[in-house]
Amino acid sequence: MKYLLTIAVIDDHSMLSDDLENYIGYGAIIGMLLLFLIVMLVLLRTFKVLTRIVLRSQGYTKEQIEAEMNPVKPKKDKKVKAEVWNKLLSLRPLSEEKEILIAHDYDGIQELDNPIPAWFMWLFYGTIIFAVGYLLNYHVFHTGQLQYQEYKTEMAQADIAKKIYLSKAANQVDENTVKLVHDPAVITAGQSIFQQNCVACHGPNAAGNVGPNLTDDYWLHGSKINDLFKTVKYGVLTKGMPTWEKVLSPKQISDVVNYIKSIHGSNPPNPKAPQGVKEAENDAKLALN
Repeated sequence: MKYLLTIAVIDDHSMLSDDLENYIGYGAIIGMLLLFLIVMLVLLRTFKVLTRIVLRSQGYTKEQIEAEMNPVKPKKDKKVKAEVWNKLLSLRPLSEEKEILIAHDYDGIQELDNPIPAWFMWLFYGTIIFAVGYLLNYHVFHTGQLQYQEYKTEMAQADIAKKIYLSKAANQVDENTVKLVHDPAVITAGQSIFQQNCVACHGPNAAGNVGPNLTDDYWLHGSKINDLFKTVKYGVLTKGMPTWEKVLSPKQISDVVNYIKSIHGSNPPNPKAPQGVKEAENDAKLALN
């Protein structure tokens, strides 16, 4: 026991918060980087000093050592840059301005006969080629969709995506989020599920058989849509009601309990005697279609 207590005390990091541990780690990393930088600067300084010592031992003067340590960078020729720029823009150099000067002038203002740059002409021809391709693609061969057609295509794709989302969202319902609806499609689907799975115990008209009558005002486990969903989902094994959550999907359970709510008060023939507690319908909580 003493050994276990000792391990527990050693492993206890409650004295330092997670944020503080992170700060300590970051500080250690930054400290190591700074130390590495200082070491590199010291080594660089050491190499320079050793180089000066070696050059001095070889008979170099102070001026020669400085020239070797700090060589002068040759200046780039501005003329080369100007020539490259003139070639790119198809311009003539300033020294040839007199040769391309247009004879006429306007109020003393003269013009140079510089040609249009080649890159501008290629760009202009490219726009013409693009326009021809655009015309053939969208208006002649109709291989591309115009704005209205593209809009209809995207809306159709969005409708498909919406249906897929709703189909997935429908199975996310549970006893806390289930809603009471009057959609005929939901009622029809619930009736089909009821006829396939519930008739043996509740009868074809839900008037009751082994199980209770589902059309009267008496309920064993609550009459609200949430209560019905919970009863069908988890079952009541002590009274013979099986669990359906592994057989039916959440959407199917929601459909069948909505069907059961829709046949309330239908007064089928030969109903089973009432069971449970009488509960009045609360229409104020009915959901919209």
